[in-house]
Amino acid sequence: MLFKNIKELVQVRSVAIDFVAGEDMKTLPTITNAYLLVKDGRIADFGEMDNCPTDSVDEVVDATGKMILPAWCDSHTHIVYAGNREGEFVDRINGLSYEEIAQRGGGILNSAKQLQATSEEALYEQSKQRLEAVIRMGTGAIEIKSGYGLTVEAELKMLRVIKRLKENYPIDIKATFLGAHALPSEYKENKYKYLQLVIDEMMPKVAEEGLAEYVDAFCETGYFTVEDTRLLLEAAKKYGLIPKIHVNQFTTIGGVQLGVEYNALSVDHLEEMREEDITVLKGTKTMPVALPGCSYFLSIPYTPARKMIAAGLPLALATDYNPGSAPSGNMNFVVATACIKMKMTPAEAINAATINGAYAMGIEKEYGSITLGKKANLLLTKELNSINFLPYAFGSNHIERVFINGESI
Repeated sequence: MLFKNIKELVQVRSVAIDFVAGEDMKTLPTITNAYLLVKDGRIADFGEMDNCPTDSVDEVVDATGKMILPAWCDSHTHIVYAGNREGEFVDRINGLSYEEIAQRGGGILNSAKQLQATSEEALYEQSKQRLEAVIRMGTGAIEIKSGYGLTVEAELKMLRVIKRLKENYPIDIKATFLGAHALPSEYKENKYKYLQLVIDEMMPKVAEEGLAEYVDAFCETGYFTVEDTRLLLEAAKKYGLIPKIHVNQFTTIGGVQLGVEYNALSVDHLEEMREEDITVLKGTKTMPVALPGCSYFLSIPYTPARKMIAAGLPLALATDYNPGSAPSGNMNFVVATACIKMKMTPAEAINAATINGAYAMGIEKEYGSITLGKKANLLLTKELNSINFLPYAFGSNHIERVFINGESI
Protein backbone atom coordinates (compact mmCIF):
# COMPACT_ATOMS: atom_id res chain seq x y z
CA MET A 1 0.00 0.00 0.00
CA LEU A 2 1.31 3.41 -0.97
CA PHE A 3 0.11 6.59 0.73
CA LYS A 4 0.96 9.61 -1.37
CA ASN A 5 0.56 13.39 -1.22
CA ILE A 6 0.45 13.26 2.57
CA LYS A 7 0.14 16.83 3.79
CA GLU A 8 2.24 15.95 6.84
CA LEU A 9 3.77 12.66 7.96
CA VAL A 10 3.96 12.98 11.75
CA GLN A 11 6.30 11.43 14.36
CA VAL A 12 9.01 10.47 11.86
CA ARG A 13 12.02 8.90 13.57
CA SER A 14 14.70 7.86 11.10
CA VAL A 15 16.76 6.54 14.01
CA ALA A 16 14.79 4.42 16.48
CA ILE A 17 14.48 5.85 20.00
CA ASP A 18 13.07 4.45 23.23
CA PHE A 19 11.24 7.59 24.43
CA VAL A 20 11.51 11.36 24.56
CA ALA A 21 11.96 13.41 27.73
CA GLY A 22 12.13 17.00 28.95
CA GLU A 23 12.75 19.62 26.27
CA ASP A 24 12.86 16.94 23.57
CA MET A 25 9.14 16.34 24.09
CA LYS A 26 8.48 19.64 22.33
CA THR A 27 10.01 18.26 19.13
CA LEU A 28 7.71 16.27 16.87
CA PRO A 29 9.56 15.49 13.61
CA THR A 30 7.44 15.60 10.45
CA ILE A 31 7.80 15.48 6.67
CA THR A 32 5.52 17.71 4.58
CA ASN A 33 4.22 16.58 1.18
CA ALA A 34 5.27 13.01 1.90
CA TYR A 35 4.72 9.41 0.86
CA LEU A 36 4.64 6.25 2.97
CA LEU A 37 5.01 2.70 1.67
CA VAL A 38 3.68 -0.26 3.64
CA LYS A 39 4.70 -3.84 2.84
CA ASP A 40 3.76 -7.02 4.72
CA GLY A 41 2.17 -4.97 7.48
CA ARG A 42 5.29 -2.90 8.19
CA ILE A 43 6.67 0.51 7.26
CA ALA A 44 8.88 -0.16 4.22
CA ASP A 45 9.75 3.34 3.03
CA PHE A 46 8.84 7.00 3.45
CA GLY A 47 10.08 10.40 2.38
CA GLU A 48 9.25 13.49 0.36
CA MET A 49 6.96 13.13 -2.66
CA ASP A 50 9.83 14.10 -4.97
CA ASN A 51 11.30 10.67 -4.17
CA CYS A 52 8.05 8.72 -4.25
CA PRO A 53 8.55 5.21 -5.72
CA THR A 54 6.82 4.45 -9.01
CA ASP A 55 6.71 0.65 -8.67
CA SER A 56 3.28 -0.95 -8.93
CA VAL A 57 1.48 -1.49 -5.60
CA ASP A 58 -1.76 -3.21 -4.57
CA GLU A 59 -3.42 -0.03 -3.36
CA VAL A 60 -2.72 3.70 -3.54
CA VAL A 61 -4.25 6.05 -0.97
CA ASP A 62 -4.27 9.70 -1.95
CA ALA A 63 -3.84 11.65 1.30
CA THR A 64 -4.00 15.14 -0.17
CA GLY A 65 -4.73 17.62 2.62
CA LYS A 66 -4.56 14.86 5.23
CA MET A 67 -2.00 13.73 7.79
CA ILE A 68 -0.67 10.37 8.90
CA LEU A 69 0.65 9.60 12.36
CA PRO A 70 1.28 6.42 14.36
CA ALA A 71 -1.76 4.89 16.04
CA TRP A 72 -2.18 5.70 19.72
CA CYS A 73 -0.51 3.43 22.31
CA ASP A 74 -2.78 3.23 25.36
CA SER A 75 -0.62 1.85 28.17
CA HIS A 76 -3.15 1.79 31.03
CA THR A 77 -6.68 0.41 30.78
CA HIS A 78 -9.18 -1.79 32.63
CA ILE A 79 -11.52 -2.48 29.71
CA VAL A 80 -12.33 -6.07 30.72
CA TYR A 81 -15.17 -5.42 33.16
CA ALA A 82 -18.83 -6.31 33.61
CA GLY A 83 -21.77 -3.92 33.58
CA ASN A 84 -21.20 -0.29 34.51
CA ARG A 85 -21.24 2.11 37.46
CA GLU A 86 -23.50 4.85 36.13
CA GLY A 87 -25.33 5.00 39.48
CA GLU A 88 -22.11 6.10 41.17
CA PHE A 89 -21.76 8.80 38.52
CA VAL A 90 -24.98 10.33 39.84
CA ASP A 91 -23.83 9.82 43.45
CA ARG A 92 -20.73 11.90 42.72
CA ILE A 93 -22.84 14.64 41.13
CA ASN A 94 -24.84 14.63 44.36
CA GLY A 95 -21.70 15.26 46.38
CA LEU A 96 -20.24 11.90 47.36
CA SER A 97 -16.49 11.45 46.89
CA TYR A 98 -14.77 8.46 45.25
CA GLU A 99 -13.61 7.34 48.71
CA GLU A 100 -17.10 7.71 50.26
CA ILE A 101 -18.63 5.64 47.47
CA ALA A 102 -15.99 2.95 48.02
CA GLN A 103 -16.70 2.89 51.77
CA ARG A 104 -20.38 2.23 51.02
CA GLY A 105 -19.51 -0.90 49.00
CA GLY A 106 -19.29 0.89 45.67
CA GLY A 107 -16.24 1.49 43.56
CA ILE A 108 -13.96 -1.42 42.72
CA LEU A 109 -15.94 -3.80 44.98
CA ASN A 110 -19.11 -3.00 43.03
CA SER A 111 -17.35 -3.91 39.77
CA ALA A 112 -15.94 -7.08 41.36
CA LYS A 113 -19.40 -8.20 42.46
CA GLN A 114 -20.77 -7.73 38.93
CA LEU A 115 -17.79 -9.46 37.32
CA GLN A 116 -17.88 -12.47 39.64
CA ALA A 117 -21.52 -13.03 38.61
CA THR A 118 -20.77 -12.75 34.87
CA SER A 119 -19.78 -15.75 32.75
CA GLU A 120 -16.48 -15.75 30.92
CA GLU A 121 -18.29 -15.75 27.58
CA ALA A 122 -20.48 -12.76 28.51
CA LEU A 123 -17.42 -10.92 29.84
CA TYR A 124 -15.60 -11.53 26.56
CA GLU A 125 -18.58 -10.27 24.51
CA GLN A 126 -18.81 -7.05 26.53
CA SER A 127 -15.06 -6.46 26.44
CA LYS A 128 -14.60 -7.07 22.72
CA GLN A 129 -17.17 -4.37 21.94
CA ARG A 130 -15.10 -1.88 23.93
CA LEU A 131 -11.90 -3.03 22.26
CA GLU A 132 -13.40 -2.66 18.78
CA ALA A 133 -14.62 0.83 19.68
CA VAL A 134 -11.20 2.06 20.82
CA ILE A 135 -9.53 0.61 17.73
CA ARG A 136 -11.95 2.59 15.56
CA MET A 137 -10.93 5.71 17.54
CA GLY A 138 -7.28 5.13 16.68
CA THR A 139 -5.77 2.91 19.39
CA GLY A 140 -3.22 0.58 17.82
CA ALA A 141 -1.77 -1.03 20.97
CA ILE A 142 -3.30 -1.43 24.41
CA GLU A 143 -2.56 -2.68 27.92
CA ILE A 144 -5.40 -4.33 29.86
CA LYS A 145 -5.39 -5.07 33.59
CA SER A 146 -7.23 -7.58 35.71
CA GLY A 147 -8.30 -6.39 39.18
CA TYR A 148 -12.10 -6.56 39.11
CA GLY A 149 -12.10 -10.24 40.07
CA LEU A 150 -10.56 -10.25 43.55
CA THR A 151 -10.98 -14.03 43.81
CA VAL A 152 -8.70 -16.65 42.29
CA GLU A 153 -11.39 -17.78 39.83
CA ALA A 154 -12.53 -14.31 38.79
CA GLU A 155 -9.01 -12.88 38.35
CA LEU A 156 -8.09 -15.84 36.13
CA LYS A 157 -11.35 -15.38 34.23
CA MET A 158 -10.43 -11.77 33.46
CA LEU A 159 -6.92 -12.68 32.33
CA ARG A 160 -8.22 -15.49 30.12
CA VAL A 161 -10.57 -13.00 28.46
CA ILE A 162 -7.60 -10.68 27.85
CA LYS A 163 -5.68 -13.62 26.36
CA ARG A 164 -8.61 -14.42 24.06
CA LEU A 165 -8.82 -10.80 22.91
CA LYS A 166 -5.10 -10.94 22.20
CA GLU A 167 -5.59 -14.05 20.06
CA ASN A 168 -8.59 -12.70 18.13
CA TYR A 169 -7.62 -9.10 17.39
CA PRO A 170 -4.69 -7.77 15.33
CA ILE A 171 -3.52 -5.04 17.72
CA ASP A 172 -0.83 -5.66 20.32
CA ILE A 173 -2.43 -6.33 23.71
CA LYS A 174 -0.40 -6.49 26.93
CA ALA A 175 -1.86 -8.12 30.05
CA THR A 176 -1.26 -6.93 33.62
CA PHE A 177 -2.15 -8.87 36.77
CA LEU A 178 -3.76 -6.47 39.27
CA GLY A 179 -4.96 -8.80 42.03
CA ALA A 180 -4.09 -6.10 44.61
CA HIS A 181 -6.64 -3.59 43.30
CA ALA A 182 -8.87 -3.42 46.38
CA LEU A 183 -9.52 -5.38 49.55
CA PRO A 184 -12.57 -7.70 49.29
CA SER A 185 -15.06 -7.09 52.11
CA GLU A 186 -14.50 -10.57 53.58
CA TYR A 187 -10.83 -9.65 54.14
CA LYS A 188 -11.56 -6.22 55.58
CA GLU A 189 -10.06 -7.17 58.96
CA ASN A 190 -7.18 -9.22 57.54
CA LYS A 191 -5.43 -7.56 54.64
CA TYR A 192 -2.36 -9.76 54.99
CA LYS A 193 -4.48 -12.87 54.43
CA TYR A 194 -5.72 -11.42 51.13
CA LEU A 195 -2.18 -10.53 50.07
CA GLN A 196 -1.20 -14.13 50.81
CA LEU A 197 -4.03 -15.26 48.50
CA VAL A 198 -2.76 -12.95 45.75
CA ILE A 199 0.86 -14.05 46.16
CA ASP A 200 0.49 -17.75 47.00
CA GLU A 201 -2.54 -18.75 44.93
CA MET A 202 -3.28 -16.22 42.19
CA MET A 203 0.23 -15.34 41.08
CA PRO A 204 1.49 -18.93 40.56
CA LYS A 205 -1.56 -19.74 38.41
CA VAL A 206 -1.14 -16.53 36.39
CA ALA A 207 2.49 -17.46 35.74
CA GLU A 208 1.73 -21.12 35.01
CA GLU A 209 -0.80 -20.21 32.31
CA GLY A 210 1.31 -17.33 30.96
CA LEU A 211 -1.58 -14.92 31.45
CA ALA A 212 0.33 -11.69 32.22
CA GLU A 213 3.61 -9.93 31.57
CA TYR A 214 3.16 -7.20 34.15
CA VAL A 215 2.10 -6.91 37.78
CA ASP A 216 0.30 -3.96 39.34
CA ALA A 217 -1.05 -2.81 42.71
CA PHE A 218 -3.18 0.12 43.83
CA CYS A 219 -0.55 1.67 46.13
CA GLU A 220 -2.74 4.26 47.80
CA THR A 221 -4.09 5.36 51.17
CA GLY A 222 -7.03 3.13 52.07
CA TYR A 223 -5.97 0.41 49.62
CA PHE A 224 -2.43 -1.05 49.69
CA THR A 225 0.50 0.49 51.53
CA VAL A 226 4.06 0.76 50.27
CA GLU A 227 4.98 -2.27 52.38
CA ASP A 228 2.01 -4.25 51.03
CA THR A 229 3.11 -3.38 47.52
CA ARG A 230 6.72 -4.29 48.29
CA LEU A 231 5.59 -7.78 49.37
CA LEU A 232 3.77 -8.17 46.06
CA LEU A 233 6.64 -6.90 43.90
CA GLU A 234 9.14 -9.06 45.72
CA ALA A 235 7.00 -12.14 45.04
CA ALA A 236 6.48 -11.12 41.41
CA LYS A 237 10.24 -11.23 40.79
CA LYS A 238 10.14 -15.02 41.03
CA TYR A 239 7.72 -15.19 38.12
CA GLY A 240 9.39 -12.56 35.95
CA LEU A 241 6.41 -10.18 36.21
CA ILE A 242 7.49 -6.58 35.55
CA PRO A 243 5.96 -3.86 37.77
CA LYS A 244 3.59 -1.19 36.39
CA ILE A 245 1.98 0.36 39.44
CA HIS A 246 -0.82 2.76 40.44
CA VAL A 247 0.73 5.52 42.60
CA ASN A 248 -0.03 9.06 43.82
CA GLN A 249 -3.65 9.21 42.67
CA PHE A 250 -5.02 10.78 45.85
CA THR A 251 -2.05 10.88 48.25
CA THR A 252 1.74 10.68 48.15
CA ILE A 253 2.89 7.76 50.31
CA GLY A 254 6.17 6.72 48.66
CA GLY A 255 4.83 4.62 45.80
CA VAL A 256 6.97 6.40 43.20
CA GLN A 257 10.12 5.65 45.16
CA LEU A 258 9.10 2.00 45.45
CA GLY A 259 8.47 1.81 41.70
CA VAL A 260 11.94 3.17 40.95
CA GLU A 261 13.50 0.78 43.48
CA TYR A 262 11.90 -2.19 41.72
CA ASN A 263 12.66 -0.92 38.20
CA ALA A 264 8.99 -0.50 37.36
CA LEU A 265 8.35 -0.03 33.66
CA SER A 266 5.87 2.70 34.58
CA VAL A 267 4.31 4.52 37.52
CA ASP A 268 0.78 5.62 36.69
CA HIS A 269 -1.69 8.32 37.81
CA LEU A 270 0.63 10.86 39.54
CA GLU A 271 -2.09 13.42 40.13
CA GLU A 272 -0.29 14.32 43.37
CA MET A 273 3.46 14.88 42.98
CA ARG A 274 6.00 16.20 45.49
CA GLU A 275 9.44 17.48 44.56
CA GLU A 276 11.00 14.28 45.90
CA ASP A 277 8.75 12.19 43.64
CA ILE A 278 9.94 14.11 40.60
CA THR A 279 13.58 13.99 41.71
CA VAL A 280 13.63 10.23 42.23
CA LEU A 281 12.38 9.63 38.67
CA LYS A 282 15.21 11.62 37.06
CA GLY A 283 17.62 9.50 35.06
CA THR A 284 15.63 6.28 35.54
CA LYS A 285 14.06 3.97 32.96
CA THR A 286 10.65 4.21 34.70
CA MET A 287 8.04 6.02 32.61
CA PRO A 288 5.63 8.38 34.42
CA VAL A 289 2.11 7.95 33.00
CA ALA A 290 -0.66 10.55 33.31
CA LEU A 291 -4.35 9.67 33.06
CA PRO A 292 -6.17 12.95 32.39
CA GLY A 293 -9.49 11.24 31.64
CA CYS A 294 -9.61 10.15 35.28
CA SER A 295 -8.87 13.66 36.55
CA TYR A 296 -11.58 15.03 34.26
CA PHE A 297 -14.21 12.50 35.34
CA LEU A 298 -13.49 12.61 39.10
CA SER A 299 -12.73 16.36 39.22
CA ILE A 300 -9.39 15.71 40.93
CA PRO A 301 -6.07 17.45 40.15
CA TYR A 302 -4.26 16.76 36.88
CA THR A 303 -0.73 15.34 36.74
CA PRO A 304 1.63 18.38 36.86
CA ALA A 305 3.01 17.85 33.36
CA ARG A 306 4.72 21.23 33.03
CA LYS A 307 6.66 20.76 36.28
CA MET A 308 7.71 17.23 35.34
CA ILE A 309 8.78 18.05 31.79
CA ALA A 310 10.68 21.11 33.05
CA ALA A 311 12.57 18.75 35.37
CA GLY A 312 13.66 16.71 32.35
CA LEU A 313 11.27 13.80 32.81
CA PRO A 314 9.43 11.95 30.05
CA LEU A 315 5.65 11.57 30.27
CA ALA A 316 3.20 9.16 28.68
CA LEU A 317 -0.57 9.54 28.35
CA ALA A 318 -3.17 6.78 28.68
CA THR A 319 -6.94 6.55 29.13
CA ASP A 320 -7.35 4.51 32.36
CA TYR A 321 -10.52 3.24 30.64
CA ASN A 322 -12.61 1.72 33.46
CA PRO A 323 -16.23 1.78 34.64
CA GLY A 324 -15.74 3.87 37.78
CA SER A 325 -13.26 6.70 37.26
CA ALA A 326 -12.62 6.97 33.51
CA PRO A 327 -15.37 5.36 31.38
CA SER A 328 -13.85 6.36 28.04
CA GLY A 329 -11.15 4.80 25.88
CA ASN A 330 -10.88 7.75 23.51
CA MET A 331 -7.19 8.62 23.22
CA ASN A 332 -8.06 11.64 21.06
CA PHE A 333 -9.88 13.11 24.05
CA VAL A 334 -6.92 12.26 26.31
CA VAL A 335 -4.52 14.10 24.00
CA ALA A 336 -6.85 17.12 23.86
CA THR A 337 -7.36 17.15 27.64
CA ALA A 338 -3.60 17.00 28.21
CA CYS A 339 -3.27 20.13 26.08
CA ILE A 340 -6.25 21.98 27.55
CA LYS A 341 -5.93 21.09 31.23
CA MET A 342 -2.28 20.04 31.69
CA LYS A 343 -0.88 22.74 29.35
CA MET A 344 1.06 20.27 27.25
CA THR A 345 1.73 21.42 23.70
CA PRO A 346 0.17 19.30 20.92
CA ALA A 347 3.67 18.03 20.05
CA GLU A 348 4.29 16.97 23.66
CA ALA A 349 0.90 15.29 23.95
CA ILE A 350 1.33 13.37 20.69
CA ASN A 351 4.80 12.22 21.77
CA ALA A 352 3.29 11.13 25.09
CA ALA A 353 0.50 9.18 23.40
CA THR A 354 2.67 7.46 20.78
CA ILE A 355 6.37 6.73 21.39
CA ASN A 356 6.25 7.25 25.18
CA GLY A 357 3.04 5.24 25.46
CA ALA A 358 4.70 2.44 23.50
CA TYR A 359 7.65 2.49 25.90
CA ALA A 360 5.29 2.27 28.89
CA MET A 361 4.03 -1.02 27.40
CA GLY A 362 7.46 -2.36 26.46
CA ILE A 363 6.73 -2.24 22.71
CA GLU A 364 8.71 0.82 21.58
CA LYS A 365 10.80 -1.30 19.18
CA GLU A 366 7.68 -2.10 17.12
CA TYR A 367 5.25 0.78 17.64
CA GLY A 368 4.92 4.47 18.41
CA SER A 369 6.73 6.16 15.53
CA ILE A 370 7.12 6.28 11.75
CA THR A 371 10.33 4.26 11.57
CA LEU A 372 11.49 1.73 8.98
CA GLY A 373 10.55 -1.80 9.96
CA LYS A 374 7.97 -0.86 12.60
CA LYS A 375 4.41 -2.17 12.42
CA ALA A 376 2.20 -0.09 10.14
CA ASN A 377 -0.37 0.90 12.78
CA LEU A 378 -1.41 4.27 11.44
CA LEU A 379 -3.99 7.03 11.66
CA LEU A 380 -5.10 8.83 8.50
CA THR A 381 -6.74 12.11 9.49
CA LYS A 382 -9.41 14.02 7.68
CA GLU A 383 -8.24 17.22 6.01
CA LEU A 384 -6.55 19.39 8.67
CA ASN A 385 -4.97 22.84 8.68
CA SER A 386 -2.29 21.64 11.07
CA ILE A 387 -1.65 18.89 13.60
CA ASN A 388 -2.64 21.39 16.32
CA PHE A 389 -6.25 21.12 15.11
CA LEU A 390 -6.50 17.56 16.52
CA PRO A 391 -6.58 18.66 20.19
CA TYR A 392 -7.96 22.14 19.43
CA ALA A 393 -11.28 20.93 18.04
CA PHE A 394 -11.61 18.38 20.82
CA GLY A 395 -15.29 17.53 20.33
CA SER A 396 -15.00 16.27 16.75
CA ASN A 397 -13.64 13.10 15.21
CA HIS A 398 -10.69 13.94 12.98
CA ILE A 399 -9.67 10.35 12.18
CA GLU A 400 -10.77 9.22 8.73
CA ARG A 401 -9.25 5.73 8.68
CA VAL A 402 -7.29 3.47 11.03
CA PHE A 403 -4.75 0.97 9.72
CA ILE A 404 -3.57 -1.98 11.82
CA ASN A 405 -0.64 -3.95 10.40
CA GLY A 406 -1.23 -2.11 7.16
CA GLU A 407 -4.87 -3.21 6.90
CA SER A 408 -7.72 -0.71 6.96
CA ILE A 409 -10.04 -1.26 9.96
